[in-house]
Amino acid sequence: MGQKVNPNGFRVGVIRDWNTRWYASKKDFADYLLEDKAIRDFLKKTYFEAGISKISIERAANKVNVSIHTARPGMLIGKGGAGIENIKAQVTKIANRPVGVNIMEVRNPDASAQLVAENVAAQLEKRISYRRAMKQSMARAMKAGAKGIKIKCSGRLGGAEIARDDKYRDGSIPLQTMRADIEYGFAEAATTYGRIGVKVWIYKGEVLSRRSEGGR
Repeated sequence: MGQKVNPNGFRVGVIRDWNTRWYASKKDFADYLLEDKAIRDFLKKTYFEAGISKISIERAANKVNVSIHTARPGMLIGKGGAGIENIKAQVTKIANRPVGVNIMEVRNPDASAQLVAENVAAQLEKRISYRRAMKQSMARAMKAGAKGIKIKCSGRLGGAEIARDDKYRDGSIPLQTMRADIEYGFAEAATTYGRIGVKVWIYKGEVLSRRSEGGR
């Protein structure tokens, strides 16, 4: 069987940048890494309803900058920016240093792989048929301008006694082409029968090499 490589990690340094950008000495590296994970877990859990697709973290000198890509920026910003101040205060407690927060809107949530995966998982938890949830999400993504989409659900589908996986695809998904802009998202649905894993790949077209831009 062909082994599957994570499409995000596969393209880092080619057409995609790291989600976390900082440098640390051996002494601090592990602490910073755990800090980043704690920040991500906190934001994802607390503001799950806001539809967070990506969290980028940068560190400069003694400050942490957190960029949150969300489908519903209003939920995070709050009245008069009160929400941002609350996020800053909570994240500062985790990081123990000054924190800057940037909110970025995801203009097309139907074509964001992570948000599509979370949407399918949420529908499975509401006992909606997995086939219907997958096909509806695929149709919306293609309508939103995606060039291809693949969705895979694994687990006790429909309450079956034996776990299996089922996948549907539409359009093209060139996973082995490194210049292909493929977004990958994963979510889990906690059903009464057990957990069901949802994986989503969305192809958004080819990205021309950056080398010609910077003369590298």
